Amino acid sequence: MNRITIDKVAEAVGGAVLHKGEKEYIDGVRQDSRECGDGDLFVAVKGENLDGHNYISKAVENGCSAVMISDENSADQVLMKSNTSVIIVDDTVRALGDLAAYYLETLNVIKIAVTGSVGKTSVRDMIYYVASEKYTCGRNIRNYNNLIGLPLSVFLFDSDTEAVVLEMGMDRFGEIDRLAEIVKPDIAVITNIGMSHIENLGSRQGIFQAKMEIAEHIGNRQKTEGTLIFVEDGEFLTKENTAGSYSQISIGQNRKSDYIISSVDDFGIEGIQFTLEHDNERHRIRVPVPGMHNAVNSSIAVAVGNLLGITVEEAECGLKKVKLTGSRLKLIHGNNIRIIDDTYNASPDSVKSALKVLSSSECSGRKIAVLGDMYELGDESPKQHFGVGEFAAMQDIDILVAVGKNASEIAEGASGSSLSVIYHEEKQEFIEELSSVVKAGDLILVKGSRGMKMEQIVEELMKF
Repeated sequence: MNRITIDKVAEAVGGAVLHKGEKEYIDGVRQDSRECGDGDLFVAVKGENLDGHNYISKAVENGCSAVMISDENSADQVLMKSNTSVIIVDDTVRALGDLAAYYLETLNVIKIAVTGSVGKTSVRDMIYYVASEKYTCGRNIRNYNNLIGLPLSVFLFDSDTEAVVLEMGMDRFGEIDRLAEIVKPDIAVITNIGMSHIENLGSRQGIFQAKMEIAEHIGNRQKTEGTLIFVEDGEFLTKENTAGSYSQISIGQNRKSDYIISSVDDFGIEGIQFTLEHDNERHRIRVPVPGMHNAVNSSIAVAVGNLLGITVEEAECGLKKVKLTGSRLKLIHGNNIRIIDDTYNASPDSVKSALKVLSSSECSGRKIAVLGDMYELGDESPKQHFGVGEFAAMQDIDILVAVGKNASEIAEGASGSSLSVIYHEEKQEFIEELSSVVKAGDLILVKGSRGMKMEQIVEELMKF
């Protein structure tokens, strides 16, 4: 991070300096007191479970140069007599975003924003690797894509950064609007409109409206009108529905799309190959990332790359280097088995995609899918879980293990097929029976929503 003076920080966030410490500047921003050090600004965030104001003394003890507070009572005599600057604001989360917005404007960077119901992180990672073929590129830390995580990621960029790819997540109206307001993207991407967070947003139409909040902030720079890239679905994401004061690029499998995907070959866990057509040129692209859905994700990255002056051939070189963040279709070799760790999260679409990968993979033993509950589906939950079970029954797999209260519908949807179905309401029940289910040579997919902590099953499987 480049240095910012204490006075400029206060000005950028509309705050006031209550006390001037020893240092005139900050060169880092933290919201975890344990990570604070010399030169850092500690932002005291009030959350649902923790209040950062209770950890100010720890941040000061660790040597931070400044603290940002919204509770004036936290500015006690000890703090006011310390060598730490104190900035007060009305809302520290809002101020964190305002400071990130200011800091981004000081950097001469191309700004790319990615949102969508599923695939955001994978697309972000793919764009990052493609853009890195030509530019010094930055991206979110891990999966830090919310009103706190995205700004914290921004502060890791510096004057050497030429392009940034920032993922934006949400679970309610207004969040994408705020994140896009902070970033003001030159290029915005919407991967799809799925079922994630339908419990809060009411319908897929509501999800579409929430995702389209990104469009209000595209191209807020004088030298470009900006571009919206989207995956055409014929229902929500169409050129008519997404039109605005920016250019549009569509990606899809019909002849009307700007980038046309066809002839997708699925090699299971080994990756995919597909044909991409654009401007009357056809390219055969091989990507060592599993999942047919990644033909779409890769095509988005190619389209972004083309906008940045990166050829398809150069983009393919970048895609061959991709390492996806977290446990996303990650192949793990146990002693006698192989595990496809896809435990980062789950939605109906992403579970079906993972099942396709398992189905298409080579295996000397049996193919086993261990699926947990999918959260935040609201009234759609029974139907969507049942549908996943029906889909699993049509794949080339041998055993389906459904784990969790809602997963009973997955088991029900798969019942009556040739697929062997096992159901456990409690995860621990299945863990205790692993030895009677798993055999040498098996390939096992593990997937469920983040709250299910399905990685605990992966940890047990790795002992086999």
